[in-house]
Amino acid sequence: MATVPSVSYSITVRLEVPAGGKAVSQLTHAVESAGGVVTALDVTNAGHEKLRIDVTCAARDTDHAQAIVDQLDAIEGVVIHKVSDRTFLMHLGGKIEMKSKVPLRNRDDLSMAYTPGVARVSMAIARNPEDARRLTIKRNSVAVVTDGSAVLGLGNIGPAAALPVMEGKAALFKRFADIDAWPICLDTQDVDEIVSIVRAIAPGFGGINLEDISAPRCFEVERRLRELLDIPVFHDDQHGTAICVLAALTNALRVVGKQLPDVRIAMAGAGAAGTAVLRLLLAAGARNVIVCDYLGAVHAGREDLDESLRWIAEHTNAEGYSGDLRGAVKGADVFVGVSAPGILTGDDIATMADDAVVFALANPEPEVAPDEAAAHAAVVATGRSDFPNQINNVLAFPGVFRGLLDAQADGVSEEMLLAAARALAAVVTPEELGPNYIIPSVFHPDVATVVAAAVREAAGGRARGFTEA
Repeated sequence: MATVPSVSYSITVRLEVPAGGKAVSQLTHAVESAGGVVTALDVTNAGHEKLRIDVTCAARDTDHAQAIVDQLDAIEGVVIHKVSDRTFLMHLGGKIEMKSKVPLRNRDDLSMAYTPGVARVSMAIARNPEDARRLTIKRNSVAVVTDGSAVLGLGNIGPAAALPVMEGKAALFKRFADIDAWPICLDTQDVDEIVSIVRAIAPGFGGINLEDISAPRCFEVERRLRELLDIPVFHDDQHGTAICVLAALTNALRVVGKQLPDVRIAMAGAGAAGTAVLRLLLAAGARNVIVCDYLGAVHAGREDLDESLRWIAEHTNAEGYSGDLRGAVKGADVFVGVSAPGILTGDDIATMADDAVVFALANPEPEVAPDEAAAHAAVVATGRSDFPNQINNVLAFPGVFRGLLDAQADGVSEEMLLAAARALAAVVTPEELGPNYIIPSVFHPDVATVVAAAVREAAGGRARGFTEA
């Protein structure tokens, strides 16, 4: 739930007021007295007796939006005609579409774009399948694949409910990296079926972005697809998060004057994101890490360890700490949370080392209230847009895939992920770096291009150009 009015709960109220009374001046006051924020007030129709007005305002949540409407309705002379939720309006009919890149103005155009001319191109690809990357959308296309089992913070809501999120992901691919991405929502949560379906559709794509598939199944899906396919397979919930966390932590440690190999890190969350973050932190040089899940610290003596938790136990917590998260946080230099809301308090953060770094990334409600954390930590980051230092995967995946597609890469390596994180961190200049600016804005113009260049170089070179058929 938002603590302040947010555009994500923005409404437009169409109403009528008497033309000569005080109602118009009372509209803004009514919204503000209800705790909302007026963002626009438009007179859409005027007459001698009545005015029709659209009042657009931001609320905290749906109940708060209704309270604002009730406050407006209580003004003498006001008649409410229609209330529109602007977020739902944006989603009407979906958020993406397909457009032709070539003109179809006449019979000549049709003969080249389709039959009979297209047959020549098809036969060329049949003779040399690698030409599909050059002569089809495969060159610039990514499949965004989900089974709807772990959508945002909403849980297992299924493929149809996941579609708006996948559409949004596709829109971000296009906006930030000019990549054509296609939502693929699968009505199965069986690992064998997911792998089989993605393998079958892979010829039409230059890369696969796995999205919102729950752990531990996501690990097996990714592993098997990487073994089967000759195109990159990237699980954004894992690797996108890991890239952003490492980049932000690199800069946060610069702010407080500490080095990654020297700091003690307490982590909350051992699922897909947590495991990927851990792996990349270790690859980057972290040495002293304790990971906690809902049962407490992961250690070699625990009897409930599956394959993933066993790997964590083998590579972390060398001293065998077996207590809870609060104990793990005590004395730690860094806390990284990718778990659940409200599991720590400001008092817990106060027990950390001096100049502590706190990444409370559970969304929309962090593991610890950011204001409480900031009272005791030197640097605080969250997944939210209403606080400084937002850790947002859109900083990573568009540039990563731009680099992979340009290099015509056949996979994703750890070195590519590290290169992406280093490049993302370097976007923040020494002059800009500070406790409230450790990671660039998602709208920073250099982010995608810089990350893409780093990934392309790590993949083995610069983009391959077109050649004549």
